[in-house]
Formats: sequence, C-alpha cells, structure tokens
Amino acid sequence: MVHDLLRPVIGRIRLACVLSALGALAGLAPYVGLVELADALLATPTDRDSAATVAVLIVLGLVLRAGFMSAALTITHVADVHLQATLRRRMIANLGRVPLGWFSRNSSGGLRKTAMSDVDALHQLVAHHAVETTAAIVTPLGALASLVVLDWRLALLAVATIPVYAAAFAWMERGSSEVLRKLDESNTRLSSAVVEFISGIAVVKTFGRARKAHAAYRRAATEYTDFFAAWVQPMSRIEALAGLVVSAPVVGLVTVAGGVWFVGAGWVSPGEALAGVLLACVIPVAIEPLGFGALNKRTAVAAASRIRGLLDEAPLTAPAAPQHPADSRVDYDDVRFAYDGTDDVLHGVSFTCEPGTVTALVGPSGSGKSTLATLLPRFHDVTGGAIRVGGVDVRHIDPATLYRHVGFVLQDVRLVRGSVRDNVALGRPDATAAEIEDACRAAQIHDRVTALPNGYDSVVGQDVQLSGGEAQRISIARALLADTPILVLDEATAFADPESEAAIQDALSHLAIGRTVLVIAHRLTTITGVDRIVVLDHGRVVETGTHTELLTTDGHYARMWSSLMTGSYS
Repeated sequence: MVHDLLRPVIGRIRLACVLSALGALAGLAPYVGLVELADALLATPTDRDSAATVAVLIVLGLVLRAGFMSAALTITHVADVHLQATLRRRMIANLGRVPLGWFSRNSSGGLRKTAMSDVDALHQLVAHHAVETTAAIVTPLGALASLVVLDWRLALLAVATIPVYAAAFAWMERGSSEVLRKLDESNTRLSSAVVEFISGIAVVKTFGRARKAHAAYRRAATEYTDFFAAWVQPMSRIEALAGLVVSAPVVGLVTVAGGVWFVGAGWVSPGEALAGVLLACVIPVAIEPLGFGALNKRTAVAAASRIRGLLDEAPLTAPAAPQHPADSRVDYDDVRFAYDGTDDVLHGVSFTCEPGTVTALVGPSGSGKSTLATLLPRFHDVTGGAIRVGGVDVRHIDPATLYRHVGFVLQDVRLVRGSVRDNVALGRPDATAAEIEDACRAAQIHDRVTALPNGYDSVVGQDVQLSGGEAQRISIARALLADTPILVLDEATAFADPESEAAIQDALSHLAIGRTVLVIAHRLTTITGVDRIVVLDHGRVVETGTHTELLTTDGHYARMWSSLMTGSYS
C-alpha cells in the first residue's frame, strides 16, 4: 500500500539510497585511515609522507560523506514536496467526484486529518527514512567488514552487546502494529471531537454548559491519554535499558577493555585496537535511527491506509454512453432508498414535477423529505425505482451535465474562503462582473455587498462575517447565476430572522420564475401558492394536491395546517 503511494517518487528515493550508501562508506574512510595514520606516526623514523597522504584521504572521506548525504537528502525532500502535492491533488480530484452525500457521512475532522496530517506523516518516510535507514544499515556493515579485515576478534567484540538490544527490541515490538492502529483510531476520534467542540462552543457557552457539554470530546481526550500512557510507560523503561547496552559509552568501554587484552596477547597492534574502538562506537550511533525509522514507518503505513481509502472512495458513476435531458420535467418513479442498503427510508415514492412548476414536499420530521430531494442531484443513488430528468434516468446523465440542469440551495450554506465575487461565481467562473451584480440584485444582497469596504472583493471570513440570512442570499445569487432549469430548495429560510426571511422569499420568488422547482418547507405558510404539494409520512406519499384541495380532504395536510393555525405546529 505504501509502495503504491510512493510510486511517483520511488525512482528518486532509490537514487537517494545509492548516494546515502556511498556517503556511509565514505564516512568509514577516516576510521580505517586511522590505522594507517597510527602506523605511520609510530614508525621509526616517522613516515611523514604517508601520514600526510592518509590525512588528506581522511579529510576527503569526510567531504565525500557530507556531499553524498546532502545530495541524497535534497533529492528526497524535493520528492516529498512533489509527492505531497500529487497526493493532495489526487484527493481533491477524487473528492470532487464522490457523491455529495459522502460528506454528510464523514466528519470534517477525519477528512482534515487525512488530507493534512496523514499526508504530512509521509514526510519522515519519504524525506528521511530511506536515506537514514540505508546509512544505518551500510555503516555498521561496512564497519564490521573493516573490523573483520583487521581482526575477526575485534569484529566479535564490537557486536557483543547487540544481541541484548535485539532481544529487548523484539519484546517491545510484540503487538505494536495493532496498538498503533488503535492509537491512531483514537487520535482520529479526538480530532473529530475537537472540531465538533470548537464548532459548537458558542452555543454551549451561551447556555452556560461549557463544563458539562460535549461529553464526546472529553471521552475522546481521556481515551487517547489513557491508552497512550498505558502503552508508553512500560515501553519507556525497556527502551531505556535496551538503548543503554548499545550506547556508544558502553560499547566503547567493552571494546577498550577487549582491545587492551588483545594488544597484551599480541593479537592486534595498538593502532588496530584504536581503530577497533572507533569503528565499534560507530555501530550503535549508526543503528539508532533504525528504531525511530521503524516507528515512523508504522505511522506512515497507518496514514497511507487512510489516504488510500480516500483515494479509493468510489466516485459518482458516470454512464458509458451519456444521455441528455429533453426538458426540465422531473419524474420520481417508484423510488426506494436505504442509506445502509438494507432498511428502506423511502418506499415506492412516485410523483412528477412538470416544467416551470413549483412542487413542495411536506411532512413530519423524518418522513424522507430531504432524502427525496437530495436524490435528484445524486447526493446518493436510489436503491430501487428511478428518478428521471427530461425523460432520462439521472444515472444515465453525465454528472457535469446533470449539475448544469439541477441546482440546489440548501439550508446549511457553505461559503468558500474567498471573495464574495468568487463565491457567487462558483458555478460560473467565467461570469462577468455585471452578471454577478445582477444576480446579487435579484437575490437582495447587492446593497449589502457594495457597502463593504472592498465591495465584491471582500474576503468572506476575513473582511466580512455574513449572517445566516446574508449567506443564504449569496447562495441564492450563486444559483441564479448558474441558471439551472431545475432547482432544489431545502429549508432555504430555516435559520433566517424575519427581515432576512422576507428578503430571501423575494429572492426565491425571482429565482423560481420559469424553473422547475422542488422545495422542502416546514413552514406551511410559505408554500400555500405552489402548484403542487406532496405530503410524505414514513417515506411514503400519502397525499398530493394544491393547498386548497388538500384542506378539503381532512387528511394529513389538513391536520398539519390546523395545528399550525392553533400554534401547535411550526
């Protein structure tokens, strides 16, 4: 999985590994040269020419090591930047193709973690792990090979403490992959809880419940802290002891003691013993990054799994032979739908929205109104029956074509962090300034925008904080500019104050002219003049007709209207 994600930069990483290996070998030259330098200096008379030559070679080895390692790290860091940009572009591209309903099932905290933190987590793997691991492997192997050439007993002395370290490390690794997976899942829940906590903090503080609200956040934080502490505390003691036995001071003491013994026995010369001590001390310093590298790799594997999952998220299916709608007629034909694929929330819903008419969906909460409306622009696909636009099943229309025919204004308005102009022109980036302003006039928001210090160039969230009603009118202006023949309105005035609601209703009236409109509204007073009302209950159509016709039937709608008039329904 990780290898698949690294495919765009794997060639650069391999080149960097070759350079790292060359740098590691060049870095051993000074230690090997010390034997020759000691022999030259201890010779009688002193061999000054040989000593000078060896000294130059030692310096050259250090320079080559620095050059090779610098080049290797430069290559991998450039590769890392390229990979992060590539992955984020791929994620954005795929997110632009997934069904819009996918976003309601996935928290913004989890998505942010994948797109930002998880991609960042690959940095150590790409920019450092391969280069440092290569050096960590080549350096001790090269040092051991040099010691074997000097004297095999020096080589054994250098690795005398490594078996203890290996045993401790193996014990620490038991079940670590599963622990890290659970830790990462806990971290994801914590990230999502933080986002939700911050999003709702204003309401919480308003009602004086800051200490008691958002139990999910407290549970997530406590769970993460307890789990991490329970795992780390025993590991830290073992890790400290394991690190001690392979630390340079301990290895140095062992090799010095052994070197004195070997020199006294006549097995090695003093110069060889000195080189043995220095080369032995290189080994623990070199292998230390292996432990950190293993941890970074496991973290990266977990991050890569989530990135891969996001990249593999099934896009909205596009037909092999796209068809084009003949007109703006909308037909719901025996529509069934289940979020989980099993339990239907819509049961054989059928009705028609004629071109140029307004059809309202009403019913109690949970009756399926919003679900039914969002199936038209393919937030989800039906699990039974069909929805047709202009006589063509929406699943047989290319998504880009469908969104040029179907627009929507939702109650939960989302504005991008950009200028007001950019927000309005989101559906038509090539729109002229005059067209944008005309759309805003029709949406009753032009005067508010021109009153801003930077007018239409004011950045939302930075230069201006728009109210819910103002944001809704920006959304309506966006829909007007997109000029789709079919429009879905989902509780467009749900969060507006009375003044904003009046302005929004005026804007919606202008927006509905000549379009096929499907509107959802709890406020029955706002849809008394529509062409047709479809009454839903428990995912089924129970009544259809005009406001006047439905009042005479004494059915569901009549009872809802009566409750509204008596103040028990809103």
